Amino acid sequence: MRLTRLTLAGATAATLLLAGCTGGGTADQGIAETAPTELEGTVSFWHFFSDREADVIQSVIDDFEAANPKVTVEVHSGQDDEKLRKAIASGSDVDLGLSYSTDIVGNFCDSGAFRDLGPYIERDGVDLDQFSDTVKSYTEYNGVRCSMPVLADVYGLYYNTDLLAAAGYTAPPKTLGELEDMALKLTTYNADGSIKTLGFNPQMGFYENAASHYGPLAGATWLNADGTSAVGSDPAWTELMEWQKSFVDTIGYDKLNAFTAGLGQEFSADNAFQTGQVAMNLDGEYRTAFIDDQTPDLHYATAPMPAADDHADLYGAGYITGNIAGISKGSKNPELAWALLKYLTTDTGAIVKLSNGLKNVPTTKEALASPDLEVSDQFATFLDIIANPKSGTTPPSPNGAGYQQSFEDFWHQYQSGAVPDLAAGLKDIDQQIDDATALTTGP
Repeated sequence: MRLTRLTLAGATAATLLLAGCTGGGTADQGIAETAPTELEGTVSFWHFFSDREADVIQSVIDDFEAANPKVTVEVHSGQDDEKLRKAIASGSDVDLGLSYSTDIVGNFCDSGAFRDLGPYIERDGVDLDQFSDTVKSYTEYNGVRCSMPVLADVYGLYYNTDLLAAAGYTAPPKTLGELEDMALKLTTYNADGSIKTLGFNPQMGFYENAASHYGPLAGATWLNADGTSAVGSDPAWTELMEWQKSFVDTIGYDKLNAFTAGLGQEFSADNAFQTGQVAMNLDGEYRTAFIDDQTPDLHYATAPMPAADDHADLYGAGYITGNIAGISKGSKNPELAWALLKYLTTDTGAIVKLSNGLKNVPTTKEALASPDLEVSDQFATFLDIIANPKSGTTPPSPNGAGYQQSFEDFWHQYQSGAVPDLAAGLKDIDQQIDDATALTTGP
């Protein structure tokens, strides 16, 4: 969804001159004891954004270059995570890499593909408490902080205010039980019994319906302290799965499949929430930008996702993830890459400009409180969710998102009725996840 113009940096453009640096001793990894007083040189920056969003990134890069007139940032746009992995592994000219997935952190920190930023952070006195504990948790692995957060994605509930009002509702649901009750009343059918409009689609795999996005609604945990899978032993997952399966069964699995097959693509103007075919939907804060651009006349509001019925204290929280960036192990310009990384992730003006343009959530306390931050009523919901201490994320793993995918594949089978014994199935998934992790980490 986010891929830019591609500029290839020449091999000779890798020289970084650090004016004003003192000679002599250096810190770990050859890091200068003091930060340079003037930046000069060329740095290669790889990111995944494209089209309009790439222009937003470029505008902030332009600001960085304007503030540092002896610096040139060679931008490699449209580079997804797989391209970034291969480029770093092959020794390509990557100084700073920006990823759309926190799932690479475990592997990149563990393997050294991204450098340990700890020495830079300590030297420059970067205050990590400007980030929430959740955000800090997905930028490090096993005590190694090899990345910094570049805005966040936060998930909540979107609801069509016209459709809810027509059904007599004046407020969104706060529990999963209320969500199901309201959704069933909002669902309408054609003369042949097929679905005409759906109150809420409970199917796993529909748009942003993912196990990771549902976990915080019941406080579910993914991994034990020793890194082994917890999905089979944490009753919160069983609670969520049984609720979701019952919801699917009430409407009808085949009926939902038939309805979903005719819906528009998630990131098009035919998105089912934007067309009014679905009254309530789980989605990220970025949907506000799509609605403004594609369906500006849609009457809608946002709220936190409902919490599990026996976890009312979790209402107001939600799932948080985000873009992360790190310095490549093969960077020829690590000091300049760090300067750019620090600018993108800690400079309030840069963060606010990125947030206003991309409509992603800022990750620092100052940026969240900035008067320059453009906040609509709908967008404000997501600022509240990221500030909620009970919001959660998925923990980094050396196996990336493999443990999530294994569990979600199983959930797809379960919702279809192909799993006769949920407890036994979850126990088997625990073993699959643990076996896969063992292959990655070794004995």
